[in-house]
Amino acid sequence: MTERNILHIRDLDISLGTGDKILNGVDLAIAPGKILGVIGESGAGKSMIGSAIADTLPVGLAISRGSIEFDGLTLTDMTAKTRRDLLGRDIGFIPQEPMTALNPTLTIGQQVGRHLARIGIGSARKREQRAIELFTEVGLNRPGELLKNYTHQLSGGMLQRVLIAMAFASNPRLVIADEPTTALDVTVQLKVIDLIAKMREAHNTSVLFITHDLQLAAEVCDDVAVLYAGQIVERGEARSIINEPRHPYSRCLNLATPNLAGPKTRLMILPKAMPSPLERTAMAGCKFTPRCPIAGDLCIGTPPPLSEISAGHRSACHWPERTETITPPPLKADDENTVLGADLVMKATGLGKAYRQHDWLGRVRRVEALRGLDFEVREREFVGIVGESGSGKSTLTKLIVGLEDITAGVLDVVGMDRATTPRERFFDRVQLVFQDPQSALNPRRRIGSLVTQSLECRGSGLSASARKQLAKDLLAKVMLPPDMIDRFPDQLSGGQKQRVNIARALCSNPRLLIADEIVSGLDVSVQAQILELLRELRKQASFSLLLISHDLAVVRHICDRTLVMYRGEIVEQGPVEDIFTNPQHAYTKKLVAAARGNSGLYADATEQEAENEAF
Repeated sequence: MTERNILHIRDLDISLGTGDKILNGVDLAIAPGKILGVIGESGAGKSMIGSAIADTLPVGLAISRGSIEFDGLTLTDMTAKTRRDLLGRDIGFIPQEPMTALNPTLTIGQQVGRHLARIGIGSARKREQRAIELFTEVGLNRPGELLKNYTHQLSGGMLQRVLIAMAFASNPRLVIADEPTTALDVTVQLKVIDLIAKMREAHNTSVLFITHDLQLAAEVCDDVAVLYAGQIVERGEARSIINEPRHPYSRCLNLATPNLAGPKTRLMILPKAMPSPLERTAMAGCKFTPRCPIAGDLCIGTPPPLSEISAGHRSACHWPERTETITPPPLKADDENTVLGADLVMKATGLGKAYRQHDWLGRVRRVEALRGLDFEVREREFVGIVGESGSGKSTLTKLIVGLEDITAGVLDVVGMDRATTPRERFFDRVQLVFQDPQSALNPRRRIGSLVTQSLECRGSGLSASARKQLAKDLLAKVMLPPDMIDRFPDQLSGGQKQRVNIARALCSNPRLLIADEIVSGLDVSVQAQILELLRELRKQASFSLLLISHDLAVVRHICDRTLVMYRGEIVEQGPVEDIFTNPQHAYTKKLVAAARGNSGLYADATEQEAENEAF
């Protein structure tokens, strides 16, 4: 007898009031104890599936067709109260952003306690005992003390574990994990994934795993559904779809993802953008046609059905056998032969930073955030800095740009001593590209004004027409059309906003560009655009790049050398290929193993070893 699916979504449509569809004919099923991944770019409709299950669709959206069945019960036919009773008890959720999902004004214990009370644990003492059990189960040390802490006192990885503990508190039949590892360090990411898998096995829980990370889906999921423009375009066994995709979109996403091993290639850049719901309504054929490398006339007028091409593997493509003919763009002759300059753009000798902390009794404690850093950055050299949260990457950035004072050693930046030279003299020579393009751009200013904003600080004397032409030239450098100068940031996509950020940083012709997690959390297609753009800009402008990232594959793709930081020290540095193929320090081995999704690799690289070597 076939076991009943825990979740079965049948022919689901979610529509706007205008009739334009966000989701169109989605069919998904998850068996007990299985993990189903839903992959796609932003705007594909991934999160709408979770919102439909939870009955939390945004205002203006509604289910216009189809049904959602959970453990034999039809959710779409239930009353709101009956459905709410299932949520949190039988259906758990792990949201994407722990900092926004948890209330900063309440202690962790208060928030977990309220959740446990909602699912039927009545006594305060029993709730505290259950919370301690859950925290222990998810690997949180000192659980009793953590219950008294507020969210700002815990790291991102710890907060994510709290949410996982809450999601599995009632031993639910189904858990929906919406991008649960986005922007987390690779080691924390691996721990979160291992934890979800462990909880799945312990409680036979099914998981709907929503992500834009193909490699992560291959490691975590049993099956995968690839979503594009609100429709499933490919579905089947996870490793089969990731390693041998039979839809052009799946193949292009794979080729847009940088790798940590194997020969380097240029990344596939998808042209244009995913069609909006309004544009989809007007398209008669395959929605991927405008971006597809192998599209033909049949694709324009005839939508392909989701057909079985092998046992358990379905693809919505007229020519799935042609998918393997899609190849990454060839490397250009000068892609891997950049000639570095002889001059040093930055040199650190014995660099250190210490803070003074006061406890509630007024006692002073010295905390060393950075200790004895020695490194160099040459002209036109791209250097990556990797390490977990708390390793000192952000503190080092603040020292370089002058937001913090140096307490030990010497930092020479573009030929000037950072400790003794006024900060104003560095403004044109050192520029920073921020992680979040949305918050970095003033929504009230037009793009032309934003990219030339640095001119306002030094009174350039340029006429309005000259400044407008400069803005167009800067946008051309980052491959944006000149008519974009009159738009506002909200009229741009995430990738376009990040390009504007880069153009603004290049306005003053800096010698050193600092990029702080600039592709973190971006779709792989947008990430590919930004990384290939940096490679091209390197050929046109003589700037050096300091790339701060938790993604080792990104660092390998564009950097010449890398620095590995652990607890305020550089524990290893050298050429990227040497560091990532033959790491010497125990902590580096641990990072590389986590990035490859293999916690057993370099089994000797335990956390204790890393600490012993660092101190």
